[in-house]
Amino acid sequence: MIEIATSPATTTLVIAGDLDLAERDQFPEIAARVVGLRRQLLVIDMCKVTFMDSTGAAFLISLADSGRKRGGATVLRGASDRDLFVLEVCGALDMFRIDPSHRCPDLSAPSTSTSA
Repeated sequence: MIEIATSPATTTLVIAGDLDLAERDQFPEIAARVVGLRRQLLVIDMCKVTFMDSTGAAFLISLADSGRKRGGATVLRGASDRDLFVLEVCGALDMFRIDPSHRCPDLSAPSTSTSA
């Protein structure tokens, strides 16, 4: 699942689940929407990505390339070492800024809310 949020200067993509060949049918529509928003900064939140293959990497690379052509930047937030390795193997890691200060929420922690 990919959600898009916007602010006046930023588009944020929040990706959950697999980013791979099985999800590729939605990539062109999402890319068109992101490009159409014409924001200078694209933040890609990868905290909930469970798996990314070269198809998913190509999608991210195309988003970063579109942004660079307009003078914008693409930031990866919460990318795992494995995801960064895939982008590095593709020769594209330098297309992204990495947000080293972002901490993903602990998704494995038990909920502390109670129902009455």
